[in-house]
Amino acid sequence: MKKLKGSGFLIYCAFAVSLAPAILAQPTGHPAAVIREGVNEARLIALEGNTRPEANAQNDRGIVDDSFQLDHMLLQLKRSPEREAALKQYIDELHDANSPNFHQWLTAAQFAEYYGVAQSDVDAVTGWLKSHGFAINGVQPGGLTIDFGGSAGQVRGAFHTEIHNLAVNGASHFANTSDPQIPAALEPVVAGVVSLHNFRPKPLLVPRGQYTYINSSGTFHALVPGDIATIYNLNPAFLLGFSGKGTSIMVVEDTYLYATSDWSTFRSTLGLSKAFPSGTLSQVSPTGAVKCTNPGLKGNGDDGEAIIDAEWASAAAPNAAIVLAACKDTITTFGGLIALENVLNGPASELPSVVSISYGEAEASNGAAANLAYSTAYQQADAEGVSIFVSSGDEDAASADGGNVSTHGIGISGFTSTPYNVSVGGTDFGYTADNVNAATYWNPTNKPNFSSALSYIQEIPWNNSCAGTLVVKFLGATGPLSLCNESDVTSSSGSLNFLLNSAGGSGGPSGCATGTPTSNGKVGGTCAGYPKPSWQAGLFGNPSDGVRDIPDVSLFASNGFWDAYYVVCWSNPDTKVGGGFNCTGAPSTWAGFGGTSVSAPIMAGIQALVNQKTGSRWGNPNPIYYSLAASEYGAAGTAAALCNSNLVNKTSNGCVFYDITQGDNVGVCKAQLLVATDCFRFFTTYGLLSTSNSADQPAYSANTGWDFPTGIGSVNAFNLLRKWPTTGGSQ
Repeated sequence: MKKLKGSGFLIYCAFAVSLAPAILAQPTGHPAAVIREGVNEARLIALEGNTRPEANAQNDRGIVDDSFQLDHMLLQLKRSPEREAALKQYIDELHDANSPNFHQWLTAAQFAEYYGVAQSDVDAVTGWLKSHGFAINGVQPGGLTIDFGGSAGQVRGAFHTEIHNLAVNGASHFANTSDPQIPAALEPVVAGVVSLHNFRPKPLLVPRGQYTYINSSGTFHALVPGDIATIYNLNPAFLLGFSGKGTSIMVVEDTYLYATSDWSTFRSTLGLSKAFPSGTLSQVSPTGAVKCTNPGLKGNGDDGEAIIDAEWASAAAPNAAIVLAACKDTITTFGGLIALENVLNGPASELPSVVSISYGEAEASNGAAANLAYSTAYQQADAEGVSIFVSSGDEDAASADGGNVSTHGIGISGFTSTPYNVSVGGTDFGYTADNVNAATYWNPTNKPNFSSALSYIQEIPWNNSCAGTLVVKFLGATGPLSLCNESDVTSSSGSLNFLLNSAGGSGGPSGCATGTPTSNGKVGGTCAGYPKPSWQAGLFGNPSDGVRDIPDVSLFASNGFWDAYYVVCWSNPDTKVGGGFNCTGAPSTWAGFGGTSVSAPIMAGIQALVNQKTGSRWGNPNPIYYSLAASEYGAAGTAAALCNSNLVNKTSNGCVFYDITQGDNVGVCKAQLLVATDCFRFFTTYGLLSTSNSADQPAYSANTGWDFPTGIGSVNAFNLLRKWPTTGGSQ
């Protein structure tokens, strides 16, 4: 990893070195070769689920020239079923306090030794690629990822798919027009090409809106770190010295910051620098088998996402070392994935404690090979003791539609749906919707650090849509179908066209982690979700659907819809990418955002406090979260009432999680080509996202215990630290 000047990176390295594992109970077995026959180019097999939904006749602008270069593509390999089962068992043992393997985290070399791909299989695949003229740029240790490059003509010759130019919503793209095919002999080890296109994942940030009709007082609350410390009870932890010191939080990006001074200004203006002087920031481009190029400033606005992640991770763990890890996007691959894989396969001295990822793409659009790439990376992180936190999404229960009116039905992001990461959803504050005076929760004047929150604030699912029951009730509409289908969607308060959306905290079942969707990015066909993890099954409220459900936990993520949003110091002056603010004057004049891209780094920061207090890494902390939630809510959910977000004592309580029971993340939908997809309508243009086309079965409503809009609920950080298991294990 490239070292930059500054004490932050030195602190980060020093902590990581102290975490070098002393393996006491080794995993058993080694990868065996699974390619058992010679390559026959006449006997082919298709790699299902690896064509973008946009690659259709409507968008097609013709085949690219054969000489068109696709450098640094990633070929994703897979383990044998036996090695995959062994790895899953070992990960279970890592989280079992009664196992001799408890917290015996693996190094990258050990992970490759026991859970990689047999070298003879790697040689066979690279030999096949070379026979078609591809250049082999590198192979990750363990052989699960091969970096290769070549021309579109070579892709067509080897993978039997054409690369075409596309025009999508006014933007130029390219993509393969059919699923790649490979010789059947290679199928036992080849999962697919991570991508043969240049569609990029979405940063999950939402600029603050202008919703003055919602708040009768006309006063908006711009959240600063001191507010979050009060609302989610971080202050007692800080007073006891648990502020992230000695831990590192890596935020994964594809760009560097517009100005690192923004991070410093955020901290100094909002009271963090003086109180927590050990907090540091560094930017790195991790080297490894896959080429990582320093991205500089990407210039498309992703630096807005990067500064949100860096600032708000630091807000929750203000003495932690924040490490922004970024690689330049290749022509086909998201730079953040390259950065993550290189770090996980690199030296132990550069391994972070916690990782936050604020990008996403619907499972059915991301494709089976890309879904596997993220799942495999997170799985390795878990085995190495690294905790991964990923934004659930900002599209209600319809992640394929980018927050717009849904035409693709229910679906969730493949970046967040794996069993090896914590999926962080989004809430809003509920006092305006419930006609509670805002003064109940906010001081009329700011403290010196600009904070004004008085206590924990009751929460509801974040949902900006006219399909939301709380919006309907607040505006006095007959019902969501009526409100969403009013002429021009107007009311006495003015135009409400902005309510025609599916924008809000995402949550739903995994539906297309593998397989091929029926059409156009919709869950169906041979699609299948990730199996439900054992730690998620049985929590009251979580459905017996057999698949991984998200989110796991949620924190405030609104962009001002009901009143509040997050303050961000982002000085990029380019208004074309959403900039144009500065960081002078009162923070209320700074840039403002919502989105689960803010809640994820905050939750990552809270986990860093846990790591500091326990003196241990925890890998995927979900088994602990769900165990604590089960104890709190009870087998029948009756005990959950004690921690109901609306009713709980706001200043003193013993709750680890706050159960959010009102509201929903139902979005607006519309039939596509006269065929409704998870869309209930009653002779109307617009409908409500539903698990049925013929009945109103909202997708989804909050309820007692676990639910799709908010998962377990939100968190009381200090109580989480207090009730975290005392059993530690080695670091």
